[in-house]
Amino acid sequence: MKDGKLIIFSAPSGAGKTTLVKHLLKKRSNDLAFSISCATRDKRVGEEHGKDYYFLAPEAFKQKIDNNEFAEWEEVYENHYYGTLKSEIQRIWDSGKHVLFDIDVVGGLNLKKQFKDKALAIFVQPPSLAVLADRLKTRNTDSDDKLQMRIDKAVDELTFAEDFDVVIVNDDLDKAQEEILQIVHNFLDK
Repeated sequence: MKDGKLIIFSAPSGAGKTTLVKHLLKKRSNDLAFSISCATRDKRVGEEHGKDYYFLAPEAFKQKIDNNEFAEWEEVYENHYYGTLKSEIQRIWDSGKHVLFDIDVVGGLNLKKQFKDKALAIFVQPPSLAVLADRLKTRNTDSDDKLQMRIDKAVDELTFAEDFDVVIVNDDLDKAQEEILQIVHNFLDK
């Protein structure tokens, strides 16, 4: 693989990582490109195949696992698989850019473990579990059962924050956006 770096954003659902990733992409589009993950879940309103995710049937996803095509993958929720194709990382490096991930906590740690010093793992933490729950409810994208499942998973995911290189508490969006720009600058431009 070409010599590129990886910027990994992980967080519980609703912590604001996607908002921060989009901000970073806007500010550093010259040297960062978004890694499009594969997912077996249904598309949400406004999502596009090949832009937000590569939406795959579970059977197709499992075939890619068998073919060793993933840099990392996980069954995040029952029968909901997510993963990063090795070819996706290579595509971005071949374009001369660094790879930017918006990825679940376990996937983020797996990438960090694999790419070591070439990767910067950033954990986005909500100000509190109550704020996180409110953000998820406001999205209005999940049934009550799925919402509770996301909250329960968040409780577990928050215990992994200390395993990341950097923790950003997203309680003030402007401040968090400034922090990530500086952190990424220090990592990429040193």
